[in-house]
Amino acid sequence: MPVTLPISLPKQTPAARLRAWWRKLTPQRQDRLALIAPLTAVGLFLVAILAAFAYLRSEEIAREQEAVRRDVEYTQQRLRLRLMERQEQLQRASREIGNREVDRDDFQALAETQMGEAPELHSLTWVDARRRVQASLGNAASTAFTLYPVGGLLPAGDADAAFSLARDLQQPVYALSQQRPDGSELPPTLQVHVPIRDHSRFAGIVLAEYSVDALFRYGVPAEVSARHAISFHDSAGKLLAGTVIPNRNPATGLLPWASPVNAYEVPVSPVGNGLVVRGQAYRTSLGLIGSGLFWLVISLSVVTAWTLIANWRHTRRRLQAQQALVSETSFRRAMENSMLTGMRALDLQGRITYVNAAFCQMTGWNESDLVGRTAPFPYWPDADADMLAARLEEELTGKSTAGGIQMRVKRRDGTLFDARLYVSPLIDARGTQTGWMTSMTDITEPNRIREQLSASHERFTTVLEALDASISVAPLGSEELLFANKLYRQWFGTLAAGHLRLVAQAGVPPPPSEDETLDDVDSFAGLPTNLLPEAESESAEIYLESLGKWLEVRARYLSWVDGRLAQMVIATDITARRLAEEQSAAQTERAQNASRLITMGEMASSVAHELNQPLTAINNYCNGMVSRIKAQQISETELLGALEKTAKQAQRAGQIIQRIRSFVKRSETNRAMSEVRLMVDEALELAEIELRRRNVRLSHYVAPRLPQVLADPILIEQVLLNLLKNAAESIDAAQRPSAQRHVKLRVVLTRASDRDVVEFSVTDTGRGLAPEVLGRLYEAFYSTKSDGMGIGLSLCRSIVESHLGRMTAENLYNENDVTGCCFSFWLPCPPLTGDAAADRPTLQESLR
Repeated sequence: MPVTLPISLPKQTPAARLRAWWRKLTPQRQDRLALIAPLTAVGLFLVAILAAFAYLRSEEIAREQEAVRRDVEYTQQRLRLRLMERQEQLQRASREIGNREVDRDDFQALAETQMGEAPELHSLTWVDARRRVQASLGNAASTAFTLYPVGGLLPAGDADAAFSLARDLQQPVYALSQQRPDGSELPPTLQVHVPIRDHSRFAGIVLAEYSVDALFRYGVPAEVSARHAISFHDSAGKLLAGTVIPNRNPATGLLPWASPVNAYEVPVSPVGNGLVVRGQAYRTSLGLIGSGLFWLVISLSVVTAWTLIANWRHTRRRLQAQQALVSETSFRRAMENSMLTGMRALDLQGRITYVNAAFCQMTGWNESDLVGRTAPFPYWPDADADMLAARLEEELTGKSTAGGIQMRVKRRDGTLFDARLYVSPLIDARGTQTGWMTSMTDITEPNRIREQLSASHERFTTVLEALDASISVAPLGSEELLFANKLYRQWFGTLAAGHLRLVAQAGVPPPPSEDETLDDVDSFAGLPTNLLPEAESESAEIYLESLGKWLEVRARYLSWVDGRLAQMVIATDITARRLAEEQSAAQTERAQNASRLITMGEMASSVAHELNQPLTAINNYCNGMVSRIKAQQISETELLGALEKTAKQAQRAGQIIQRIRSFVKRSETNRAMSEVRLMVDEALELAEIELRRRNVRLSHYVAPRLPQVLADPILIEQVLLNLLKNAAESIDAAQRPSAQRHVKLRVVLTRASDRDVVEFSVTDTGRGLAPEVLGRLYEAFYSTKSDGMGIGLSLCRSIVESHLGRMTAENLYNENDVTGCCFSFWLPCPPLTGDAAADRPTLQESLR
């Protein structure tokens, strides 16, 4: 079995990995890193120099701070020893005074001795417990200070407050005083109040006053004041003696021109915080920070950084220009390769110097096969070589036409296609012509489309010529005839007079205004959409006596090929249709009359019975009057009453005959605004005769304030009479008992098809309609009666629909049993406005 040994790859060194990483970078990124690396090195070098300078400066400041602290503490020790020595002398003197070993004269001698030993002591005063000055001696050299008068009281102020504190504490008390008793300015003075005790009883104080300025001169070592600026300050920081160096901004302490002042302060013991000694280091030289090396390094670093940045910016601009040039070249190359138009460049001698990808794709030749070739070119057909050579000579001499030339081009596989060439001079950047630029477009498909369009136009013209309608197009406001088909030329000739006569007689809509654009034109017509009627098309029927024909005229507005607004008129011969419509109307009218006559024929026995009653009454009245006149048994009054009754019966018979005569009388259709109640009353007068004969009760309800409807009253009466008669026949055929022989007529206002309508409904108590009968209810010549003709309901629905109404029928049920049938139809109400609309009853009022 073979054994696979692992192969150990040599481990890459960091330098090898760095080189591999560098090779993976793009040239632009390598250039950027090559520029940034030196700049980063200079920056790091500058940062290192500044860090070294800052470190040395901080070390120097620390050494100065240590020296100042050491000298200030040394000065504070010297001052403390000096003051403590004077304090012990004063305490010894206060004990001697408390033991009464010293009187006033001795005190004067003691004061002179101490002031001689301490130049800074300018006065020494003995004050008893009652604040009265017993003795006082001042330094003759201190003329600026005032002695307390012997025998007077210690003035109020700083001395009085320190006196009280020394009395309470029974210890020496130090206090600073800068004002005289009269409130005037006093040089800073340090007071020491040493209490005097007489056998543990407070007996006063020994008051010693030091001049702060003299204390500074004699107490501060000379070697310390030579090295540092020493000064005395009070607790508020006010300068009492010495010199100070103003502090600079600490934020610029590392800069050579803004060296910070090293200072250290400490309170003077035993005085406390009331007297502070402060020391500040003198800056006699700038040291290393201020040397020329610092400025030389800073200057060289700035110049080097500026040079690198300027070089980087310049290289960056060059890279940007190079990138833009590459992008522009790539864009132009991509644009040339994506163009569908072939591009060919010729020099002045007719040699091909450039072809783009589209040109190669059209001809099937490669760029290497075409560049450098002279005429004859390989894409020239052999049969057209002489002609194309002549054209090429014209191009090279600048005689080419602006519209281009059309030629055939041979592909590499030998196939041909049509092309159009446009030639223009090729000008370089200096404005010199270096050759000719040719663009070639394949026009094989446009030529094929043009031929197809020509054939389509010929077919379309043939169709228009063969139409049985007259078609004409004329511009608005002109008598020019843009187009006319064969039939128009046969009727009206080649002039626009026939077009204008059709437009004037038909009354077509006005043309669109100038503000309306063709964008607002409907795709199926020429008129703007805001001028179109509700119907999809509008036509007018006119009669031309010159032709003896009825014409249906349609008009459209359209934009002609030259942009002018034109009007197209289509006139169709409808003479045959009009004759058919007239014949159909006559047949319908005859059918309606026949239906009425049939209805009256079916009601003949009922009408005869109805007429028999008044005629019998008339006969009886006449026979009775004749008998009584012959017997001379009638008075004039009785005779007059009998004649009046006879006249009423004759009038009743005449009314019945007049109703029948007006119903069956043949007349022209007459639609007008009619009262619904009058039509119902007329129909009920005739229907009650048939219902009484069949022993059927009739009840009717007509809603009040019903609006008028646009209808022919005779036709609507015919519909109502037919429905009421059918209802009576249905009840009679069902053999209902007398209590159930009932027909209801109900006329109310309701809503249907989103408008107000008047609904007529006739309800009977018959057997209803069978399902197979409902499907063929309105079919012509279909009847369920053995002697019926089957035209009654069909004619009724035709009448209702001719009045824009609808007719329906449905069975009435009591659970699963059919209890009758209901026929209903409705007629639309005309729209009303204003007071007429307010007077129209609401649906609730109508239903009540």
